[in-house]
Amino acid sequence: MASRIILASASPRRKELLEQVGVTFDVAPADVDETQFAGEHIEHYVKRVAIAKAQAILSQFPDATVIAADTTVGVDQQIFTKPMDEHDALRMWRQLSGRDHVVKTTVVIAKENKIWHDTVSTLVYFKVLDDAEMRQYWQTGEPCDKAAGYAIQGRAAAWVTRIEGSYSNVVGLPLFETLQLLEHSLA
Repeated sequence: MASRIILASASPRRKELLEQVGVTFDVAPADVDETQFAGEHIEHYVKRVAIAKAQAILSQFPDATVIAADTTVGVDQQIFTKPMDEHDALRMWRQLSGRDHVVKTTVVIAKENKIWHDTVSTLVYFKVLDDAEMRQYWQTGEPCDKAAGYAIQGRAAAWVTRIEGSYSNVVGLPLFETLQLLEHSLA
């Protein structure tokens, strides 16, 4: 009998991505501390947080297969998580303006006492942004719950000049890698 699959996320984007490729699953958001450790590198951060999310939900549903992920943005060794307020969002966007940044997601599949994970990186290039368009974007409410305060699948798509790598990774869940890990875990 196939294991019940649980997505350890409240993200509507992750839910939509999994539904898009036909995965049947339940949702149980993980509540874990996502505070960055001093000096923590972006790749270690997303891996640590994603594994913590998977373990938190697996402890509640020990017979399930859990999908967890964490996505964040990095530039110049800084990690950009969700903006605290408009000032924080504008600070991040000014640093991203007219240049590239990396979006990293670690996806984790946890089942019984096993954990499979993969970290995916995508380079995203932004046009030069002006304060008026940044403030206008903040007012839409779209940036509030997203890494670096933008949604590539939303209005911020107008800021993106190009990407190198997985588009679904930037949205919040690298689908190819997720499906590969899931297939491996269910084999």
